[in-house]
Amino acid sequence: MFFDIRTIVGSLLGLYGIILVITGLVHDTVDEEAKTGGINVNLWAGLALVVVAAAFVTWALLRPVAVDRPEPDSAQPSGAGSD
Repeated sequence: MFFDIRTIVGSLLGLYGIILVITGLVHDTVDEEAKTGGINVNLWAGLALVVVAAAFVTWALLRPVAVDRPEPDSAQPSGAGSD
């Protein structure tokens, strides 16, 4: 599960989301909100990224990758067939 691309993408999006949420809560000034029309963009973008990250990780947990492994051929003993 750790090397599934959904887990890696979800983890990165979650990390970036957490950083943006913290930035939105700590560094929210009037000048920053004036640039965006009164909306705390860092906070909302961070929350959206955290939600998407949770969706990716949930998807990876609920639908794991199924690897088809061939069954060993029991008709031939090991070493046979190399004649």
